[in-house]
Amino acid sequence: MAEIEFTTGTVELGRERKPQRRRLLSAELGDHLGTVLLPILFAAASLILWQLVVGWARVPPAILPPPSDIATQLAQNWSLILKHAMQTANETLIAFGLSIPLGVVLAALITWSPTINKALLPNVIVFQLIPKIALAPLFIVWLGIGLPSRVTFSIFICFFPILIATATGLQSLPLDMLRLCRSVGASNWQILLSVRFPMALPFIFSGMKIAATLAIIGIVVGEFIASRAGLGYLILFASSRQQTDLSLACIAVLCAVGLLVYGLTALAERLFAVWHGGRT
Repeated sequence: MAEIEFTTGTVELGRERKPQRRRLLSAELGDHLGTVLLPILFAAASLILWQLVVGWARVPPAILPPPSDIATQLAQNWSLILKHAMQTANETLIAFGLSIPLGVVLAALITWSPTINKALLPNVIVFQLIPKIALAPLFIVWLGIGLPSRVTFSIFICFFPILIATATGLQSLPLDMLRLCRSVGASNWQILLSVRFPMALPFIFSGMKIAATLAIIGIVVGEFIASRAGLGYLILFASSRQQTDLSLACIAVLCAVGLLVYGLTALAERLFAVWHGGRT
């Protein structure tokens, strides 16, 4: 009789768990749908309101065109916009890709050597306090009108968040773990590569996400100053002819390029998390 009661209780417990799992799955699915749908619905509502307000107030298209005119420009000049967007995206990826090892290596040196930390970090901070836009023309003077000046200026803007975030992550190793590593005879480089870097990955990717948004800003600023191609150049060209709808269409594509770089960074973070989790 005791076995029958125990078996019945197990069956009833299993039946109770199934609705609970379904509720958890439904709640998780609702969270994911909310994460995707809410921004889309808000953006759609904003565009509809924009269209209605501009039409009702009869705002001149040269000042603020309706979203329908911007969409028309995207459709009519898609090949032209795409051509310039490809150059901006390529230069952004180059600058962003080069800023990552620069920031990580400098952060590793700052963490590894207190002397380098005292000598390098204050000077880097001083350079970051200088208004970046004021230095943009100097990069054109030093490196000429071309890709090197724009990429270098973009690296100058976006490597600093990677440096600070990585240094913070590398220095966040708990003291007890550091003592444990030293007790087994681990060297500073072994601790840095095998312990500090894996623990600093969330910090590194946080800095990379910030740098991803700054990299495209640096490229566009360079295109504003001296360039014959790119979305920055096309925006200035359209603005000089009072084609505000074309300028806003380019800005919309520019936002898409920025989201692409940010999305690739977030995807890399997930892949690293899966790899590191499977490794451990």
